[in-house]
Amino acid sequence: MIFSFSLKSAFLLMFFLLGILFSILNLVKGIQNNSRASYWLSLFTFLCVMYISPFMLGYAGWYTRDPYRHFLFYMPFQQVLLIPPVLYFYYKAAFDKTFVFNKSSLLHFLPGFIYLLYAFFVFIFDQYIFDAIVFYKDEKDKDFSFWYQCLGFFTLVFYAIKSFSVYNQYKIRTYNTISYADTLAFKWARHCLIALFILLAFRGFFFVINPEWAEFGRKFWYYLAFSFIFSYISFNGFIHAVRVELIDTLMNKRPNASDVVKESMPIETFETKKSETPLDNLIEWKSKLDIYMMESKAYENPELTIYDLSIPLDIHVKKLSQIINQGYNMNFNDYVNQYRVQAVIKQMEAGNHSVQTLLSLAYDCGFNSKSTFNRSFKRWTSTSPNDYVKKFLKK
Repeated sequence: MIFSFSLKSAFLLMFFLLGILFSILNLVKGIQNNSRASYWLSLFTFLCVMYISPFMLGYAGWYTRDPYRHFLFYMPFQQVLLIPPVLYFYYKAAFDKTFVFNKSSLLHFLPGFIYLLYAFFVFIFDQYIFDAIVFYKDEKDKDFSFWYQCLGFFTLVFYAIKSFSVYNQYKIRTYNTISYADTLAFKWARHCLIALFILLAFRGFFFVINPEWAEFGRKFWYYLAFSFIFSYISFNGFIHAVRVELIDTLMNKRPNASDVVKESMPIETFETKKSETPLDNLIEWKSKLDIYMMESKAYENPELTIYDLSIPLDIHVKKLSQIINQGYNMNFNDYVNQYRVQAVIKQMEAGNHSVQTLLSLAYDCGFNSKSTFNRSFKRWTSTSPNDYVKKFLKK
């Protein structure tokens, strides 16, 4: 088997092998943790590896040699109608713990399955039914037909938007339920989708100005950028799965019962002690909440959740979230962090910043990371912790 190494074929080969590795690793992680998200990520990575394969092999000279050329034309490498919904269901499984794949979910994959059947029948008819090659008489790979690539482009745009919506819903839900949301924001997922949108914008631009962009040699940089993106998703998704597993191991909890999973669920799913309380006494509830926060210093718990706060107040978590959202015009995460910032300032005013580092004071007051402390402090004081000490406190 001959593989002609060049700069282009070598780069894509590197991402091909890396993709195979992470597809296997995510599959193993899915089996170990019974993680649906890891299964979806494994399938997504494998389909992306298939997607770049014809270009890797083309730059390696396979499309100019028999018998490789004959096989490659009939192999449906580019599943542009399957990759988008698989990416979407990965985001659903990773960021929506109430998601269940059902029969209606299969409809998302119907166009991709139809194309697979089409590719299969093309192969059967050309090789075994007709006396001569008919479908591939023009010697052009059906995967690169303009209608198919164009349909795949719009499908990916559609599901990328849906995936972005899933992530944003998760982010809102997280900031409304836990006090350390910054550490679980998974900004890599958002950044990756933004990068994907930018890549799609460039591809759409070329579709408009140069419909013949499907010519083989002109697409290397697009496929290289696509390889970076799918590798980034696969790697970070795997690291996320390892991180969740590590948290559960350290806390001696099973993965399905982890705080990370529980706290990312919709607040309506939490168990409550009593029925929902009508939100007709907002001022009274705000007073109760503020008094409890100041007296109990609940904000010092770095893993405080809205569920933890609802128990002593004897209120439904959904109503508590409404009180904070409507009464203070902020989410739960910001509400708790403002108390932490105030507590740090009191420590500074007492002179404790002279005997402890600012970060140590922040940890004592409930912050669990330097970046979250600095960001929150600047938000509520319009200055950094160090600048606050220099401007307002005596040395």
